[in-house]
Amino acid sequence: MLWIGTSFKMTKTRAEAAEYAARLRYGVGENGIPGVQPFLIPPATAIADVAALLDGSPVLVGAQNAHWEDSGAWTGEISVPQVADAGADIVEIGHSERREHFAETDATVALKVRATLRHGLIPLVCCGESAEVFAGGGSTEHVLAQVGAALDGLDDTSRVLIAYEPVWAIGEHGREPRPEEIAGVHQALRDEWGDRVAAVLYGGSVNRANAEALLRVPGVDGLFIGRAAWDVENLLTILANAPTAVTT
Repeated sequence: MLWIGTSFKMTKTRAEAAEYAARLRYGVGENGIPGVQPFLIPPATAIADVAALLDGSPVLVGAQNAHWEDSGAWTGEISVPQVADAGADIVEIGHSERREHFAETDATVALKVRATLRHGLIPLVCCGESAEVFAGGGSTEHVLAQVGAALDGLDDTSRVLIAYEPVWAIGEHGREPRPEEIAGVHQALRDEWGDRVAAVLYGGSVNRANAEALLRVPGVDGLFIGRAAWDVENLLTILANAPTAVTT
């Protein structure tokens, strides 16, 4: 099964997210795309609206973050039970922007993974190295350490999704990777975690032009797409072409 989806980050109003979700549902169809699991991660303000529109469809809905405690004096935070109540199936955890700007650490990532699993949701664990680590040849070691810390001690990781997103490839100024530049990390993730997690995705400068080539990299089980998928037609094109990409 290929997992393919997008996070809106801090974009789109409730109305814009709802319009996107409605078009996505129509484009995917009620029976979905064989061999592909689509997902959509809107901002917290739109989770309930998007989940209602996608209810009963093949598209899963996610949250961009959730706290590790179920409740308490954590002003401004949202718990896993709360995002589940809003309709989320997936919780995105440990994105590099959360690590850089909001002091997310390997320790807090691990706590959030456990909270997400405890409540029956799917953790989408993000990992990735900086340009400096990449240039120094330490990508594989860095990424395996991040994932190892996030999943350490868990008896069952079969519902976990891993998203490898090299920091040098994500964002508005990210550099599009060559397939061979990500192949080593994906092979290492497959060797270490391939039979213990639901899927290992790639994310970072994914677009309509390179999606099929990235899906053909050994160890890539899907795509976590950024701004290229904020236009729903781009995501629908990538979803429609994905099954062909992995059979050719």
